[in-house]
Order: sequence, then structure tokens, then C-alpha cells
Amino acid sequence: MTDFVVHNIPGSPFGRAVLIALEEKGASYRVARVGLATMRAPEHLARHPFGRVPAIEHGDFRLYETQAILRYVDRVLGGAPLTPADPRTAARMDQLMNINDWYLFRDVGIPIGFQRVIVPRLMGGKADEAVVAAAMPKADAVFAQLSALLADQAYFTGSEVTLADVMLAPQLDLLREAAEWAALTRTRPNLEAWLTRMAARPSLAATTWDRVEAIAEAA
Repeated sequence: MTDFVVHNIPGSPFGRAVLIALEEKGASYRVARVGLATMRAPEHLARHPFGRVPAIEHGDFRLYETQAILRYVDRVLGGAPLTPADPRTAARMDQLMNINDWYLFRDVGIPIGFQRVIVPRLMGGKADEAVVAAAMPKADAVFAQLSALLADQAYFTGSEVTLADVMLAPQLDLLREAAEWAALTRTRPNLEAWLTRMAARPSLAATTWDRVEAIAEAA
């Protein structure tokens, strides 16, 4: 089949998750740049009617929503599967993917990652310290649950990388740049060790913010 086209904003952890999955599968793709100012442009709304990223094209097939894209990539491409065969392990993966969307991104990524990383880097502004401080109790609860679920495993569902790791790694790698990372991981060294392990994978090295910025093309 044809190469994948990933419509994405460089720096988006959701877009990066898709790129990581494609790298893990050894797939060919190109990144079509979406700008903050064009999220609501008619041409992007035709790809993603809710004006977000990522969205993909694979031949004549279009798809948006990160979890749907990741599952599609895993189903149509060869290579090591990113979904466990065991139903209970797969259910744990699904649970973690939902924790990513509903709690990690909403309660930590938006108030802390956005303020600490996105605002200064993309908008040239300063973090709202009150927003960051107010988010810390929920952030601590999310990190506590992630640490408990990871336990002493190499990856979040066991010895192999799954879509859960693919989704969580970009979110946590972005949060690692925030000053609050140290407080959130001080008593959870397994999260730090896991992220270091993930960051060493070629799929993450190939999809850093700077790397995606360099390869992104005009849509």
C-alpha cells in the first residue's frame, strides 16, 4: 500500500504517538505540517472535523483519533504486534490508553505540559503558575496510578512494548521538560527508568520534536 501521510503539529504528543507506531512497524510516512493558525481552516476540518491532530491518509483511506489510528496501524502493518494476544493483557493496555486520554493528558498535560513547554516554546509566553500549582494534586494521583500499574515490569503491560507505551511515552517525555517532573517522579523511580528505556528506542529518537520539525512538509 501507499505511504502514510500524517497531518500533525510538531510537538504534539498525540501526533508523535502515531509516528512512533509507524517507526516501530518500519513503515514509510511523511509528515504534513498543520499550524496552530490553520487548525480551523476548511482544508484541515475536512480531515478532522473537530480541528485537532493527528489525522492520517493511507491511500484513499482517511482516519482521525489517535487510538483509532494506532489500532489501524497495528492491524495493517507487519512486524512485531503492538497489541497483546492475551485478553487480560490487552484489556490492561486499553485501560492505560484511556488513562492517557482522560487523566494524564487532561489533568497533567494540559495544565502543566502546556503551560511549561508549549506556551514558552510555541507562543513565546510564560507559564501561569496558578494553573500549574492547582494541577499538582491531580497530577500526583495520575503518576501514582501509572507507577502502580507499571510496577517492576519493563513496559506497561509486561516485557514487550504495546500501544500503551506508544501513547504514554510522548506525553511523559514532554512532561519531563517541566520543573514539576522531579516532584512527580521522586518516589516513583520506575517511571523515570521506563521513560529512559523508551527514549533509547530508535522509534522515539526518530520522532523528537526537533526531528519532526525538520521533516514536516507543507500540507
